[in-house]
Amino acid sequence: MKSENNPSTCAICGQKSDHPLPQDGLCPACEALARAVQEQPETVRRLWLRCRNEPILPAATPRSIESEAELPEVLDGKRYRAIDRDRNKWYLSVSEVNGKPVEVFASTAFDRDHELQSRISNLTTITRLISLILRHIFLGETLTFDKCLKQIQRSSRQKNDLPDMLYGVLSRYNTPAQTTEKQL
Repeated sequence: MKSENNPSTCAICGQKSDHPLPQDGLCPACEALARAVQEQPETVRRLWLRCRNEPILPAATPRSIESEAELPEVLDGKRYRAIDRDRNKWYLSVSEVNGKPVEVFASTAFDRDHELQSRISNLTTITRLISLILRHIFLGETLTFDKCLKQIQRSSRQKNDLPDMLYGVLSRYNTPAQTTEKQL
């Protein structure tokens, strides 16, 4: 039973409160539910399908791919050459699906720099995350925290390089709730 007139009754579950509820009229439990709907739409979509046995949205949603493994084996692409401020030549390759960028790669011919391994791992991190974002934008691939962590971890070339340190710090934020979300 819902009540929109009484600020002490939750607008979703109808639970009465001794104290006035926030402006949206939700009790703490329903507020947590509303936050989950906002922050974890994929989980909500899977729960809806499980409970209602029908998609939450009509089939007109864009094609969604789960991972880069589902991309075609061969992609169209373009290669660009650029020169940085230190006069090093860089080769930037952009892979495309239907004319839209879905992956970027960067490489360089310079090898005189003693920080080469560190620079390459940082470069790999950047290009992996940009590729993940491009697939999200142009192919509708679901973008998750786990996928970001996986791309950062894969770009590490040696222990304690920047990607390894980023992975170590950010993986602390990967809570059991996010891991459980994958199982639903």
